[in-house]
Amino acid sequence: MGKTSVLLVGFLFSFLVVTVQAGDKYKKYNDPSLPINKRIRDLMRRMSLDEKIGQMVQIDRKVATPEVMRDYKIGSILSGGGSVPHLQATPQEWLNMVNGFQNGSLSTRLGIPMIYGIDAVHGHNNVYKATIFPHNIGLGATRDPELVKRIGSATAREVRATGINYVFAPCIAVCRDPRWGRCFESYSEDPDIVKEMTEIINGLQGEIPKDSRKGVPYVGGKDKVVACAKHFVGDGGTTRGINENNTVIDKHGLLSIHMPGYSAAIIKGVGTVMVSYSSWNGVKMHANHDLVTNFLKGALRFRGFVISDWQAIDRMTYPVHANYTYSVLTGVQAGLDMIMVPYNYTEFIDTLTGLVKNKFIPMNRIDDAVRRILRVKFQLGLFENPLSDESFIDQLGHQAHRDLAREAVRKSLVLLKNGENADEPMLPLPKKSSKILVAGSHADDLGNQCGGWTINWQGGSGNNLTSGTTILKGIAEAVDPSTEIVYEENPEFDYVKSNNFSYGIVVVGEPPYAETNGDNLNLTIPLQGQYTLYNVCANIKCVVVLISGRPLVIMPHLEQVDALVAAWLPGTEGKGVADVLFGDYGFSGKLPRTWFKTAEQLPMNVGDLNYDPLYPFGYGLTTQPLNATS
Repeated sequence: MGKTSVLLVGFLFSFLVVTVQAGDKYKKYNDPSLPINKRIRDLMRRMSLDEKIGQMVQIDRKVATPEVMRDYKIGSILSGGGSVPHLQATPQEWLNMVNGFQNGSLSTRLGIPMIYGIDAVHGHNNVYKATIFPHNIGLGATRDPELVKRIGSATAREVRATGINYVFAPCIAVCRDPRWGRCFESYSEDPDIVKEMTEIINGLQGEIPKDSRKGVPYVGGKDKVVACAKHFVGDGGTTRGINENNTVIDKHGLLSIHMPGYSAAIIKGVGTVMVSYSSWNGVKMHANHDLVTNFLKGALRFRGFVISDWQAIDRMTYPVHANYTYSVLTGVQAGLDMIMVPYNYTEFIDTLTGLVKNKFIPMNRIDDAVRRILRVKFQLGLFENPLSDESFIDQLGHQAHRDLAREAVRKSLVLLKNGENADEPMLPLPKKSSKILVAGSHADDLGNQCGGWTINWQGGSGNNLTSGTTILKGIAEAVDPSTEIVYEENPEFDYVKSNNFSYGIVVVGEPPYAETNGDNLNLTIPLQGQYTLYNVCANIKCVVVLISGRPLVIMPHLEQVDALVAAWLPGTEGKGVADVLFGDYGFSGKLPRTWFKTAEQLPMNVGDLNYDPLYPFGYGLTTQPLNATS
């Protein structure tokens, strides 16, 4: 009997050891059959403070290595504007880089995968040979949310082609002053249009199921990405349009003009929200606990994570970085969950760790941030599929996406003038003519027609940035083979007068810019563009195609111009402009913002008491397409 008891005890001990060992191998957070909230709770109870704080950190790829990801348990990496593996990197090279970083994250104690973010604001715009869609101001002119949704889907596939799963888009700013250098990133001055265009989130992330809880993030498959509604809130309402400045408006104005896009984005399950550099009535948004925590997370019930802008913690003080401990304390307490500290991540980690250990920041604030970050990662399927899927590589610059971008260009064009009266329209142009002149700085310049946030942060001029079709090339393919095209970027007055051109097409506009570099109090066409416009239009019938991120001062030139087209920043598919100029398709775009007479009138928006525009919000002449044989 005694021997039997010993054997039984031994058996039970062995059973318990095996059971414990099996239980240790089984981690609930790695079980995809369990509800996400259970997985989050299981993972968080295993996490140390340094593992939690690591999840709150996003660093630029320039300082990332697999070892950094492992040693500091970093939660996210980003590519800032122009931060690429190398110039003209292929999708495979991007994918290999991302997977290399991810393997570093997977080698940590808990194996929590990182999430990789990038600015894909008009297509996958950092990547060589990606499809570049019109900037948001042009998409606002289309008034076509379904088109924008398709653009979101195409962008998601191109982003996935490079192994990336998170985009800092859409920008749902409501630009109330075109002097702002980011106005082209705004769909409209009208909050209703901006709200409609949040349909792009359904393209980027997938259509949220109807039974989903409000505010809970949603990503619908391997061909989708996490989106980011930005910049919360009021970034488009700053005084005189000065970037990152102060938005002076009462709460009713803030909620009725600048907030509707966020409500719509959250209903669509947007995964993240980025906070604005700007201030509201003197309070920095990155320090605004009432709006970030009480309103966004509370009243709007947002359950994704809130991310800071680039080095925004440092820029909460002047001089920049003057009191870093204060900035970290105030930003995290305001409700920031993930902090974009591209370079000085060790200082941030040490500072935040000290603030928590010394009880300046409570542990429940850290837990709230980490819970939100993990929720997005689980919803994305990162724990099941942490490494990038090579099956999407052929999606970058896919012809179907370029065709979609061309369609978007056609629908974005706004016809402002078409002859002196309706009986003598200039457009559509005849394809068959003896000799036509194409002129201007933007006619044969892919960089100029794409604008900022293209390959580089600020964009750039020239035809060697990426691949695409210039407007000149589109014209050359559209006209009859017998039509002679003469291209002269800046023709002299006498040259135009003496060459017997049938008509001229002048393509001029703004040089590329982004953010503060685009702030502009004058909003005039660059001087050389004005000379070119005059030299051509004073001598022959002409259509002016204006390439710009906003309305510009055009009234002094209107008498000389026979037809005027606002083409915004059309992107890589210049054939879309020619499609409409020559009548294969009709003009249908409507102004997404008010076209002023002089810059002194600004700010001026539809609904203002003293509303006296050159062309009102919603204006746009239409034409009918000609027969294909015309």
